[in-house]
Amino acid sequence: MGAHLVRRYMGEPEPDPRTIPASPVGEQFQEREMVATQEEMNLAKLPLAHRDYCAHLLIKLMKCKRDMGLNIFGCMDERHEYDYCQHLDYVQRMKQYERERRLLVRKAYKEQMNAE
Repeated sequence: MGAHLVRRYMGEPEPDPRTIPASPVGEQFQEREMVATQEEMNLAKLPLAHRDYCAHLLIKLMKCKRDMGLNIFGCMDERHEYDYCQHLDYVQRMKQYERERRLLVRKAYKEQMNAE
């Protein structure tokens, strides 16, 4: 825990999820499907930045906030579910990034050894 903080300050910066390299080995993992459909996201008027794996939970959270009005503690369960989903998604992306980075480092090392 905390390795991403050390890397951010001492080594390479934290990766942008949109620029994660994809190797042929990484293609064997299936992409997780979004639970919310495009139609549901359009009806909820979700911005493009929030249309990710946790969009279905964000739709529930937005609906709860709309229904509860000024009761700020009324949607704590939905908020917790959404935040936990975002955390799990982040962890999964970082694991994928680390795996891809290690594969690229190993590939470069093998090419260097073959060249010598």
